[in-house]
Formats: sequence, C-alpha cells, structure tokens
Amino acid sequence: MNKKTSDSINFNFEKVKTILGAETDLVGDLKYKDSLMICGKFKGTIKTEGYLIIDSNAYVEADITAKFVKIAGNLKGNILDSYRIEMVNNAKVYGNIKTEVLKIDDGVIFEGKCEMKK
Repeated sequence: MNKKTSDSINFNFEKVKTILGAETDLVGDLKYKDSLMICGKFKGTIKTEGYLIIDSNAYVEADITAKFVKIAGNLKGNILDSYRIEMVNNAKVYGNIKTEVLKIDDGVIFEGKCEMKK
C-alpha cells in the first residue's frame, strides 16, 4: 500500500476543513474538493473527490459520489461511487453502495445492495 492510500485510509476528524453544524438544515447540491462533516440535516446530492463524514447525530438524504465516506449517523440514499466506505458505531444506512473497500462495525444497520468494484 502506498503512502497516499495509507494516509487516506487513516483519515481522522482533525483533517476536516468544513463542518455543517448540528443546527444546519440544508437542501441542495454540494460540490467540494477536500473534506466535509455533516452534523445536522442535509437533503440533495453530494459530489466530491475528497472526504465526507456523516456525524452520529446527522440525517442525510442524498445520492453521494465521494472518494471516502465515513457514516456514524443516518443516511438514506445511494453512494454511487467511492473508494472506501466506513459505517461505524450505530449508523443507519438505507440505500445501495458501490465501493472498493467496505468496513461495517457491529451495531450498524445497512439495508441495500453492495457492489464491490475492482
């Protein structure tokens, strides 16, 4: 595994550049390049070449294209294309996913189809 991939997999919350706070209730289309953590509510589409973190208290209803996705909260929608998806803690994910790497912790609810790509 090269250093770039290793660093990406070990991504942590300290690297987050933008946070949509717990009081946020946003509807629309998000496009960004680096990292975003959603702590509130979001409905729409999300496209990024970087990281998306869905916090444990967040509710997201969206179709997502992101290189790295970490879900600790609620997601209703599809992850259309990703390199790595992590579902942690008591995440609830309702939708189909497509990824190369998938990690699902104990206690996670995942209802949908998973397509593993090469």
